[in-house]
Amino acid sequence: MPELRSCRSFLRRMLRISAGLGFLLLYALSIAHAQVLYQDQLAQVDHLPSLAARTHDPSDVLLTSLHTIIRDDAICCDRDSALQDSAQAADPKSLKDVASKLEGRHLLADGRPIKVTTEFLTPDAVNSGHLIQMILDQHPPLMEWNSHVYVVHGVVYAWTASGSEDSTAVYTVIRKFLLWDTRYADSRRDVVFDRATDDPNKVQGLLFVLTAAQ
Repeated sequence: MPELRSCRSFLRRMLRISAGLGFLLLYALSIAHAQVLYQDQLAQVDHLPSLAARTHDPSDVLLTSLHTIIRDDAICCDRDSALQDSAQAADPKSLKDVASKLEGRHLLADGRPIKVTTEFLTPDAVNSGHLIQMILDQHPPLMEWNSHVYVVHGVVYAWTASGSEDSTAVYTVIRKFLLWDTRYADSRRDVVFDRATDDPNKVQGLLFVLTAAQ
């Protein structure tokens, strides 16, 4: 197990270094002189609850998806939870609006305050190193694709090198997003966004939601 922890620690350092260099554009359609260094890697979030929305109504789907990634009934999104009213007031087809509604200070049912921090990313602002890092740290985002909200429970990515003999950049490229569609509890639940075959222009953005006691 020490070797596994060491490997994960090295990966996190590499991702931070790469992110700081600014090489990681998620939706780059081509990479000149690029070379894949390793086979595809998997980053995923463990122990997410398998929740299904009561109906296919976008509001129910949003609440269930938020409940899945926040994983705390007192915070979201059951009755009397801290974020229920704010989440219900948000446009379920706009993660940007969801982010603005959830951001800030909220109260639990017993009066204790919590702070909610949101990060909404448009496709052109997504940094693959940052995204992989967040998933490795067990922070799953929501993804809005074709005006529908999905839970991102993992990504498939590869390390790639690009440049010349004198200057080479090493960075990550995300190949697939592993998604859950919370409208379903059967095999239709598992969905894959594949960059090789799916249109990135139909992705409206991603949303991270982090909570902490105040």
